[in-house]
Amino acid sequence: MDINKMIERIDRYEATVGAYYHAMGVLGYDAATVAPEKSVTRRGQTLEVLSGVVFDMSTDPELILTLNSLWENRDQLSSETVRRVELLKKSSDKISKIPKDEYIAYESLVNTAQEVWHRAKPANDFEMFAPCLEKLVESSIRIYGYTDPDKDPYNAALDEYEKGLDSAKLDEFFGKLRSELVPLIKKISASTPPREDFLFGDYPVELQRKFSDRLMSALAIDRSRCIIGETLHPFTENFGRDDVRITTNYDPQSLASSMYSVIHEGGHALYELGSGEDLEGTVLAGGAAMSIHESQSRLYENMIGRSREFCEYILPQAKEIFPERLKGIDGETFWKGVNLSRPSLIRTEADELTYSFHVMVRYDIERLLFSGRVNVSELPRIWAEKMWDYLGVEVPDDRQGVLQDSHWSGGAFGYFPSYALGSAYAAQIYATAQKEIDIPSLVASGNISRINQWLEERLWRFGRMYDPWQLLEKCCGSEFDPSFYTDYLKNKFSKIYSL
Repeated sequence: MDINKMIERIDRYEATVGAYYHAMGVLGYDAATVAPEKSVTRRGQTLEVLSGVVFDMSTDPELILTLNSLWENRDQLSSETVRRVELLKKSSDKISKIPKDEYIAYESLVNTAQEVWHRAKPANDFEMFAPCLEKLVESSIRIYGYTDPDKDPYNAALDEYEKGLDSAKLDEFFGKLRSELVPLIKKISASTPPREDFLFGDYPVELQRKFSDRLMSALAIDRSRCIIGETLHPFTENFGRDDVRITTNYDPQSLASSMYSVIHEGGHALYELGSGEDLEGTVLAGGAAMSIHESQSRLYENMIGRSREFCEYILPQAKEIFPERLKGIDGETFWKGVNLSRPSLIRTEADELTYSFHVMVRYDIERLLFSGRVNVSELPRIWAEKMWDYLGVEVPDDRQGVLQDSHWSGGAFGYFPSYALGSAYAAQIYATAQKEIDIPSLVASGNISRINQWLEERLWRFGRMYDPWQLLEKCCGSEFDPSFYTDYLKNKFSKIYSL
């Protein structure tokens, strides 16, 4: 078979397997947003069938032969095709090492676990979810034993979301955050906190929905290609650059909770919407890695959305919708209120300064689980202990503790560190952009689309063409340096608290 015929073969594979993943993704989005509780069984059966077909297609000997042949002749291919072959070959090689029944059973287990978690969290019932979590950990360890037998299972999980990442690198990164940020957190704890009472009270959900539309417009999100839904735990789902779906969760007693979820998920959406049109339908479309994805969501949520300029820009619109609740509040008061730093229970509502310590709690627990040093039944106690050790907060119940995040129900072990890395990447990307465009002025004038254009040109359009560290270097012109992040936090919070 000649080169062109082989490329046509992988074109057909990507189109077909992409359609199956699309269908499974829509089922997952539906399950988390509007599907009735008892739909889980039929949906699970459908997912078993679809995942079985994907497994067969991905392990087809003809596909493997084609990919190997193209790889051997990669000097005759374009750089884009070489990267496609590299990623497809890696995925096919990995799936081929997993027994088919194990692969299908895992997909079914995730479907069940997510449904159980959606019931267990509001019921504050960890015992309901614990059996699923135990099976997910056991299954994940077995699968990494097939795919990366020479690697520590948890390092294999980390590498799944960030190529080349391991516990040693994370220990060094988190160590720097602790040494640089703990002294600042202590100073702030001894300071007078800014006013935040206006962020709480009567914020009707139907009015928050209107405000969410304003926020998406402010971010210049193309609503013909992106919708917003509601779910227990906010997330973004990408079905292509013309079909991206974000979700939020509304608290009728809090304005900032959903506000910053929408901006956070909006950052994810913008990244997917900005993926190169020429990459659509191939394995190269979408985000390069979870850390890069999180860099975009955290950049929009915090560096733009919690900036003084954005607060002053969006406040008049918020007052139109909530005139009584925000009466007499000026831009500076709003800005300081949404940036109040205080150790808290809920990761998604944590302030920038203490946020990464929430990630460290989850990182420590995942390592313990994967090493077999703790049982799942011990997690509520261990969670409470670590939340006290890292953040000095007491955990009143499992709903606000070990059950608060949806990630483990989806088998996403090794994902949480991406949030902290993404925050650090965001600071370096922001500093680079600021050298070329005046971000504060653009935000103040409501011209966030110009920022979007810069990011699309320097980052988004490349999709998965590069590994995350390569993409960061390409965007910033330098290697990753966490000092950008710690310096950013120290400068910002020193101003807010007049330290």
